[in-house]
Amino acid sequence: MNRKYLGYLFEVAWILPSVAVPIAFLVAIVITAFVVGIAVPGNVGRVDPKALSTTPPFDKPGLRELAPGRYEAVVTAQLFNFTPGELEIPAGSKVTFIVTSRDVIHGYKIENTPINMMVIPGQISRMTTTFDTPGEYYIFCHEYCGGGHHLMVGKLIVTPAKTASTNR
Repeated sequence: MNRKYLGYLFEVAWILPSVAVPIAFLVAIVITAFVVGIAVPGNVGRVDPKALSTTPPFDKPGLRELAPGRYEAVVTAQLFNFTPGELEIPAGSKVTFIVTSRDVIHGYKIENTPINMMVIPGQISRMTTTFDTPGEYYIFCHEYCGGGHHLMVGKLIVTPAKTASTNR
């Protein structure tokens, strides 16, 4: 084989993966977004973090039943806890979490669920999921927020259907 041909093969060996890898990433993103239905939670609104105690719905954080089997959980994050710290719902419930922060960047992650949000002061984050399996799900802050970060834990209790109270 001549040197020119080997140079051509070497060039093609680099060009093909350089084109194939970005195309594969694009295909993975399209499948994730449109086929699987995974979406990144985004900014659904703005709020003044200093005025949360007088701004609905954050002036009354907690769990509200909107319809049978549908709930809305309004949560505020602050150093070093979530308000409310514990929620209880019946199995099979669809819950929309509306979360914001009073002070610094926090995270809101419910273990073994797709709920995983960045909680930024002034920004309202919203995600919805259905809880079919009874049990206790821990809620934790996954963004370092200060010396008491490790204490920032909450709990979601999913009870067998028809036995849960709506707010704790």
